[in-house]
Amino acid sequence: MTEAVKGPAGYFPSIEKKYGRPVAEWKKLIRGSSLSKHMELVSWLKAEHGLGHGHANALVAHTLAEPDAA
Repeated sequence: MTEAVKGPAGYFPSIEKKYGRPVAEWKKLIRGSSLSKHMELVSWLKAEHGLGHGHANALVAHTLAEPDAA
């Protein structure tokens, strides 16, 4: 039996389905932004790309937690 994905990555299937872009593309946008603070990035995704708060928060949290996100 497979375990359900927990944490921010648990949102990824619904993000891809709802917004029509793969998570890798969202992460690339986040990394390419001139913003660096978590909530700035969340607000930007919401305002510029129409993401809901939970989805934006999950993408930013997961992206910033990656080793190369410095």
